[in-house]
Amino acid sequence: MSAERPTLPPVRLHSQAELARDALAAPLLARAVRLARWAGPGTRVGAGGELVEAQLPAAAEHLGLAADEDGAAEASEAWRLAVDTGLLDVHDPEGDDAEGTASAGENLGLLTGGSPQDVLTIWLDGLEAVHADATAPVFDDFAELVGEDGSIDFDSLDWDPEAEAEFLDGVLGNLYLLTVGDGSEGEAPVPLPALAASMIVPDEMGEPTDDILEQVSEAMMRLDDQFRLLEPIGIVAYRPVDETLLAEEGEEAEPPADDEDVSRYGMVRLTPLGLYGIRARMLEAGIDAPAIGDLVDKGADTLLGGIAYYPEAAARTEVEQWLARRGADGAAGELLDAARGADQQAPLRRLHCQQALALVGAEAEPAVRAVLDDAELGGLARVWLAERGAADVPPPPEAMIFWLAIDTIAAQLEADGDLDELQGLVEGLSGQHSGFFDEAWRVAHPATADVLEAMGRLHSDKTKAKEARKAAFKARSRSGG
Repeated sequence: MSAERPTLPPVRLHSQAELARDALAAPLLARAVRLARWAGPGTRVGAGGELVEAQLPAAAEHLGLAADEDGAAEASEAWRLAVDTGLLDVHDPEGDDAEGTASAGENLGLLTGGSPQDVLTIWLDGLEAVHADATAPVFDDFAELVGEDGSIDFDSLDWDPEAEAEFLDGVLGNLYLLTVGDGSEGEAPVPLPALAASMIVPDEMGEPTDDILEQVSEAMMRLDDQFRLLEPIGIVAYRPVDETLLAEEGEEAEPPADDEDVSRYGMVRLTPLGLYGIRARMLEAGIDAPAIGDLVDKGADTLLGGIAYYPEAAARTEVEQWLARRGADGAAGELLDAARGADQQAPLRRLHCQQALALVGAEAEPAVRAVLDDAELGGLARVWLAERGAADVPPPPEAMIFWLAIDTIAAQLEADGDLDELQGLVEGLSGQHSGFFDEAWRVAHPATADVLEAMGRLHSDKTKAKEARKAAFKARSRSGG
């Protein structure tokens, strides 16, 4: 009975102000800012906008980096990021000079004088640049790869840029799903071997073959290099692979055995800024990646449809934010109007409507009483009023009792809830009414036949299960379906 669902669970993001502060504190962007402010008329750059080699020691010293090759490399990396994010403008050489100059770019002022969104936009440009670096090949002599026309011979590298980017995006997507799915929002680190295996080991495979284990090992080492590059831009907190493992076991670290300390093989977690950044990349790619708060300014119909498959806590938070923005006045009536319908998701909308009305509180009672005679909402209204201990709640007609039972089970089936809970609901509802299945097939609900078939599968009493299947057949015959 499932309709189309969001690709991912909703993520709880930090505020833009908090994320902007995190972006400004990211080591690589912070260094890029310092170099952009350091650059002056005498700063010389090469044809590609890179800081000339002779000035790298001074740049590294300005950043407080070591006076060695590593320090120069980190300074060069920060300079490239400053250029890529518009913190620096590069100017072509004048006359016969083979070197150009650089000056502060427009975006440098936005980092201090702009909005949090301005900061995050610049940071996302930086993330894009670092992502490209992380998927670039490693080679000893670049000149040998450049053809006469200036193009790069990728075939000689045995490197597919699209495949490399797709692999890293897949890994980051899995890390995002693991983070959002367990509700930790980045607090629980993921072992690198598990992340590599999620991309390599087929779902249906039991014991991995030696070939698969070798591929996982290779992927681990590739990811180790990539996460070392990604960490300074602030999207991950990374504990690298223990280098002693490489000395012990050769050039590549084998995936850990059950009794080994898995943390030695690398541990990674997305930061709050990382959750924001990966989600932004997924949205750009057209992936449905909802966030809590997306629906606060939408109508009740969009709210109830949007939270249809949210986890319970996320749905409650979204509704609370929606109510806080809208106010209780009129919200109950709008929610009840949105809960109507005979489409596949309508029972689930009614379930979430009832839960949302509980958050509205006593202010909802007039709107709820107004639908007591409504065929679709009357049962919901009676349940809500009874739960609040309201007086003068009229007893429901028998037809409404059976309709509400079908609607309730249809909602749970659509939500794909816990199987044991669903079985308990099925047996409880059918057990409350003698001759339930003799009457249930007559219910004029679009999901009647599907619900009765499901009850036949779920009911532990074989006699009741058979009655449910017979009732489903009658319902289909009655509706001509």
